[in-house]
Amino acid sequence: MARSDQAPAIGFLGLGSLGAPIARRLAAVGPVLAFDPDPARFDGLPSDIRPAPSPRAVGDGADIVFACLAAERHHRDALLGPAGLAHGRRRTIYVHLGTSGSLFVAELAAEMGRHGVETVDAPVTGGPPKARSGELTSIVSGEPACLSQVRDAIALYSRKVVAVDGAPGRAQTLKLVNNAIALVNLVAACEAMVVGARAGLPANAMLDVINNGSGQNSATLGKVPAHILPGSFDFGASLDVVIKDLELFLAEPAAADGALVDTCRSALEAYRRARSEGVEIDDLTAVVRPMERRAKAELRWS
Repeated sequence: MARSDQAPAIGFLGLGSLGAPIARRLAAVGPVLAFDPDPARFDGLPSDIRPAPSPRAVGDGADIVFACLAAERHHRDALLGPAGLAHGRRRTIYVHLGTSGSLFVAELAAEMGRHGVETVDAPVTGGPPKARSGELTSIVSGEPACLSQVRDAIALYSRKVVAVDGAPGRAQTLKLVNNAIALVNLVAACEAMVVGARAGLPANAMLDVINNGSGQNSATLGKVPAHILPGSFDFGASLDVVIKDLELFLAEPAAADGALVDTCRSALEAYRRARSEGVEIDDLTAVVRPMERRAKAELRWS
């Protein structure tokens, strides 16, 4: 369905592995004014995703602006820097898609509010594959009136939208809870299945039992068979990103008691080890490679 002439104009910041497919979904119903510091990221995108020279220019031409950025410094520059979104003339709502932690998003929301911009906290889960298929799960928090204005746009790339009562930052906490479970599950699945591979068990038999038994989880259903067993390591999220996510989870105020999060700390060390030892492809699924090297056994299709 095309966006009506009366509908708010949409802008987008950050066309990486997650941002680009989300922007594609938004552009399916009308033009999207977008900025990315790397012009090559516009290659192959539909013509309805129109380049802007700066985040401020996006704010000059769009009412609602989505951003899918990585680090805090990228957000500060793109939103609040001299050529930042906050200085645009038209923008009224900012939608924060990234995983940045509750404290930082609350700070951003306060800063944007001083410039007359409302913030919707709307991180997503599902990764690049779900972004490409339009089946992400979105977690949203913020002013109800703002949520109602962005819900139709969010539905274009989400199969499910879960609202959390409260100010921006609340959705971040829930997103980090989800990420922590998924990332710990991947480490546990890799460790256990590498032990099985070392014992000579075929990977297909292991998965057949695990995915029809009590060991089933998101790693064994998706990441292991699709990205580890073929040896492709191409899920689409870098080790730096998942390390950042686990560090943010551990930094949440509710996780201040370290005794509550020992397992997550252990998983974080596994991802850090993969990064420090070096892997052929920088992907979260390559967390298995140091385990395989120690075991002298590879987890691959039989």
